[in-house]
Amino acid sequence: MTYTKQLAALALAVTPMIALAAPPPPPDDPLGSNYIADVAERVTPAVVNITTESTRRTANLPNMDGAPPFFRDFFGPNGRPRPEMGAGSGVVISSDGYIVTNNHVVERADTVKVTFTDQREFKAKVIGTDKSSDLALIKVEATNLPSLQMGDSGKLRLGEYVLAVGNPFGVGQTVTMGIVSAKGRSRIGIVEYEDFIQTDAAINPGNSGGALVNMRGELIGINTAILSRSGGAQGIGFAVPTSMVKPIVEQVRLHGRVRRGFLGVGIQDLTPELATEMGLSGAPEGVLVSDVQEDGPAAKGDVKTGDVILTVNGMRTRWAGDLRNQVAMLGPGAKAKLEIMREGKKLPLTVTLSEKPDEQTAVEKAPSDASPLAGLNLRDMSAEIRARLRAPAKLGGVVVAEVAPGSPAEEAGLHEGDVITHIDRKPVNQTSQLKAFDLEKKANILVRVWRNGTNLFIVIRR
Repeated sequence: MTYTKQLAALALAVTPMIALAAPPPPPDDPLGSNYIADVAERVTPAVVNITTESTRRTANLPNMDGAPPFFRDFFGPNGRPRPEMGAGSGVVISSDGYIVTNNHVVERADTVKVTFTDQREFKAKVIGTDKSSDLALIKVEATNLPSLQMGDSGKLRLGEYVLAVGNPFGVGQTVTMGIVSAKGRSRIGIVEYEDFIQTDAAINPGNSGGALVNMRGELIGINTAILSRSGGAQGIGFAVPTSMVKPIVEQVRLHGRVRRGFLGVGIQDLTPELATEMGLSGAPEGVLVSDVQEDGPAAKGDVKTGDVILTVNGMRTRWAGDLRNQVAMLGPGAKAKLEIMREGKKLPLTVTLSEKPDEQTAVEKAPSDASPLAGLNLRDMSAEIRARLRAPAKLGGVVVAEVAPGSPAEEAGLHEGDVITHIDRKPVNQTSQLKAFDLEKKANILVRVWRNGTNLFIVIRR
């Protein structure tokens, strides 16, 4: 073989590797050869750094006088813990200051600060959080902010290129590139409601709450977690898709919490063994109903134990997690059209969903530091909380989930687990009602509290 032919053969061998290392832009992409850099340049201003500060209450600490310096330095004066600092990323989704991030970034935070790429800083208010999906909505008071448009995560294809963008630790944006490795990932065990986009784009530490964008610069996911043996960025990344983000954010924005649909059934995956024992032919398909709650929505819709739910509103239910997500996103009051398999026959059923009774609602922060309720984290009463407190079935009120050390509420004697039933002699049953009391305008308030079966009045002075 001549030297020229050897070079030609080498070129043919190398060309496929070059194509993999530097993929050409999509044929219909208007940005040309620099499309990746152009997309990154457009989206990074809308990805912000979030820093938080929180002080957790430590009860029954001994007197620190005479204790070793380490303990005094750690707990601070009078046995109180020092403020804890946290950091993460967020994505601006509207020019008037609404920002999506992860719940674990702002959970329990007393103060939240947002920093933009141009070094502008704003104090943010937590509008609401949803622990079940690890999402949170915060807001800064500003206008004309750079923001990202939400794309349709349902149109993503496996192998499609995506960028993971974050602003960790305030050092500036990081942009990593990868592909969509999988969609609809559930049963990971990260949160209760899982429908993750899986990507091999590196999600660096501190990038939680950052953006996963497509090559059109649209937001298609909120980066949430990475599974890594080393604890570094190398591993499998997961993002909450916008198909889940959008309805959750809208509910939090309007109501301060997420109201999920409730079917009232116990469910489990249909394994080959179960399918055989139940006389179902072919490959296992659908979700098995293992229990039906008496007088629940499913019971009223004629769903029975042993039924196999195949679809919800035309969408397949491959796993129990699929069914749970689909019902939850429909919301209370929605009509769920089910296709079920019962004794070898397919049947259509329609069920009117109710609200999930044990929903862990969003934490409602006190309106401001000027409020007598500053330093309190409050939750709506739920069936689970009621059972834990052994509270009467008819007891209304909002539950004190946390009391900040040194706050007016702590000084007045409020405790975690107290149920505030009245404010200034007016009943309160939901955290959303607090805004109507104009608490910022009051120097002190009278609250009625239920505590361990006893009612008492407490005056909280600002």
